[in-house]
This record gives sequence, structure tokens and C-alpha cells, in this order.
Amino acid sequence: MRVRHSPENFPELLRIIAPNPGPMTLGGTNTYIYGSDPCVVVDPGSADETHLAVIADAAAGLGGIGVVLITHSHEDHTDGADLLGADVIHPTEGEGHGGLVAIETRGHAADHICLLGDRGLLLSGDLILGAGSTFVPPDAGSLIDYMASLRRVQQLDLVLIAPGHGPWITNPQAKIAEYIEHREMRERRLLAAIERGEHSRSALLAEVWDDVPEILRPAAAVVMEAHLGKLTDEGRLPRGLLSPDE
Repeated sequence: MRVRHSPENFPELLRIIAPNPGPMTLGGTNTYIYGSDPCVVVDPGSADETHLAVIADAAAGLGGIGVVLITHSHEDHTDGADLLGADVIHPTEGEGHGGLVAIETRGHAADHICLLGDRGLLLSGDLILGAGSTFVPPDAGSLIDYMASLRRVQQLDLVLIAPGHGPWITNPQAKIAEYIEHREMRERRLLAAIERGEHSRSALLAEVWDDVPEILRPAAAVVMEAHLGKLTDEGRLPRGLLSPDE
């Protein structure tokens, strides 16, 4: 279902939900239209023709599309990007387009950025979701980068977070603190189990990610590797301590 919304106090921002729902995308990717004369489209999401038509129709009433911006290169955010008849840009740190300025927020993806708008608006991509937690892969330094990105946006004076998936976040500081604590809680539990002598990956996953639905267990196993990599990189976990094939 494609739904268009304007949040209270931010009439210059529209949200259109792409028809690509799933365990990782929640209700679908949030496509945003920002500003006017011309407007900016952020994360077009699905290449579905009807979804793109809704975007184009909304943009036409706002002076057309000046540029399409993407927060990161994952397909659920970019598939429709080249089909809207405008330049597609993945902005870098400090780069601005149509009133939105990019800040680097690596972690979920190596090329991830968020976009800052006026009056405390943050388009967060997949750094922060409206519900649940974000997938962080076990690439070199990804979870270290991710935590640094959360702490970076925590320093901003935010009023509204427009996430890449899920509902508006109207209490940004509480949500960011929740995200930081969530990762730190997983780390505390993981370390406690390892220090107790548990060295089986499957057992660690079952114990530390016991609240994760079965359908998301494979993703949780990958995220666990990111946690283990972070602890190893920080010198808090000896290499080779855990069984590699359990």
C-alpha cells in the first residue's frame, strides 16, 4: 500500500511508502519528497510503476523533481532511482541539495549518510528505523562505525526523525538512546555468556538473541558476527576463542 503523509509542523516533507514490505523493510521503504520549486526525492525505493507514478504526481505539484538523493546503495532504497527522469546523487559529507545536507553515518552500509533539513529534521535512512533495530553487517569496523554514527546524531538538536522504514520518530533523543542501549545490552549479554565459558556460536545466538523471531534469526546471526568483530577489534575477545562452525 502506498500512503502519502505530511508530519505535523513539517508540511514541506511528504512520505510515500514503497510496496516492498518484509521482515527487513517493515511496511516498505519510505520514500520522501522534500521542498518545492523544485522538490527533492529521497530514496525512491521500489521500481514498481504505480509507486513511481505516485512519486511523480506528487512531485509535479511541487514544481517537479530537481534531484534524487539516496542515503545508501541498498536496492530497497535505490531500485526506482534511475526511473524518475532526474539526476541521482549519493551526497557526501557536508554536501547540500534542496535544503538537505548530508552527514556521514557509516555502519549499516559503508556509504551510508543521513540528511539534515531545517528545524531539527533528520532523514535517517537505515541508521535508525521507526520500529525494531537496524541490521549491521560484520564488515570490518561496521559496528564500531555504527555506534559512532548514533552518537554523532545524538549530539544534534533534532525534532523529528524521518526513518527509512517505519513510522515517524517524534522523540528523537529517546529513540537514539534506545538504539545505543539496545546494542550495549547485546554486547553485555554476549560478553557475560563468553566469560561464563560459552564458546558455541549457536548457543550464544540462542541465549543473547532469544527475543528475536525465528524468521529473523539468520539476520541476527550475522549481526552477532558484527558484535564479535567489534569486541575482537577492541581487544576484548581473543581471536579463535569461539567455535567457527557452530
